[in-house]
Amino acid sequence: MSKKIHADATSALSGLLRDGLLIAAGGFGLCGIPELLIAAIRDSGVKDLTVASNNAGVDGFGLGVLLETRQVRKMISSYVGENAEFMRQYLSGELELEFNPQGTLAERMRAGGAGIPGFYTKTGVGTVIAEGKEHHDFDGETYILERGIVADLAIVKAWKADPSGNLVFRKTARNFNVPAATCGKVCVAEVEEIVPLGALDPDTIHLPGIYVHRIVQGPHEKRIEQRTTRKKEAV
Repeated sequence: MSKKIHADATSALSGLLRDGLLIAAGGFGLCGIPELLIAAIRDSGVKDLTVASNNAGVDGFGLGVLLETRQVRKMISSYVGENAEFMRQYLSGELELEFNPQGTLAERMRAGGAGIPGFYTKTGVGTVIAEGKEHHDFDGETYILERGIVADLAIVKAWKADPSGNLVFRKTARNFNVPAATCGKVCVAEVEEIVPLGALDPDTIHLPGIYVHRIVQGPHEKRIEQRTTRKKEAV
């Protein structure tokens, strides 16, 4: 089980990267993003990537660094704000974008991880989201078919792990990390702390180690996406 632990992000991704990969990435904005693994993917030089992620980080950080180096061919996302380069590439036709409602994207990942090839949802009916998709009526209501996502590689960020790969996430940093992890054929997790086997209460484990193939521990910047402050009031 200790063979899952790697010394750094580069070794954790060794043998897994190639051009044209479909990657599922955890995170929401800059919260809970696998920043070390993203940097290692950038440094590897692989290209023509398709990345399924709620968004693409910000300019110069998170998945935004892969857009700057033109390593991403297509994004499967629900939000393109906060990243000027993302918007520029999309509007100029340099980047393919498959828009997904946020809940639909989460369920597509979850379904793929559960072995469910597709599901019907009312979300998006009557909009451009529904164009080209199968429609079906259930009890007088129209639904569209969405396909589950099965990624070649999943990259996620967790708070704690044990040597067997059991993961615990920190509050809202759990976000898309669990469904992203489960839908990957191979899942690599970066964590803040690795604890001894048996140190985690089984009731607190958010993702069982059977889904996690490799682990790397390292320092994280955990940048704040939008810092909002107010002036100190005079006493």
